[in-house]
Amino acid sequence: MKKYPFLEEIGLEVVYEKDGESELAIDLKNKHSNSWGSMHGGVTMTLLDICMARAARSADSEESGAATIEMKVSFFQPGGRVGQRAIAKGRVLHNSGRMFFCEGEVWNGEKLVAKALGTFKIFHAAKKEV
Repeated sequence: MKKYPFLEEIGLEVVYEKDGESELAIDLKNKHSNSWGSMHGGVTMTLLDICMARAARSADSEESGAATIEMKVSFFQPGGRVGQRAIAKGRVLHNSGRMFFCEGEVWNGEKLVAKALGTFKIFHAAKKEV
C-alpha cells in the first residue's frame, strides 16, 4: 500500500476497503480538537473525503489514484472528544467509467456526526508501450 504522509500524521487507520466500500477510524487526540474541545470540522471532512475516495478506488482494479471533483457535507452534531474513536464509512453509489459517485458517513459510537456525497475521478497508470 502507498504511503500517505498526511494520513499517517493525523493517525488515520484503514479498517477495510473492498468492492466499493471502505471503513476508516481515528482515535481522537488533542490535535484533532477545535476550540470547544470536540473534533474539528476539518477532521470530519477529511475522514469523509478519504473514506469515499477509498471506496471508489477499491471498486476499480486498474486505479492508480483518485481526485475529488466535488463534495457536499451535512454536519449533524459534534464529532467526539479526546479519547473517543471516530469511524468513517464510504460506499460507491454509481460509477460511469472513471467517475464515481459516493456517499460517506462519520460516526461517534451510535451517533451520526456527518454525511457527505462526493464525486471522484479515478486515474489509471499510463500503460507502457512494448
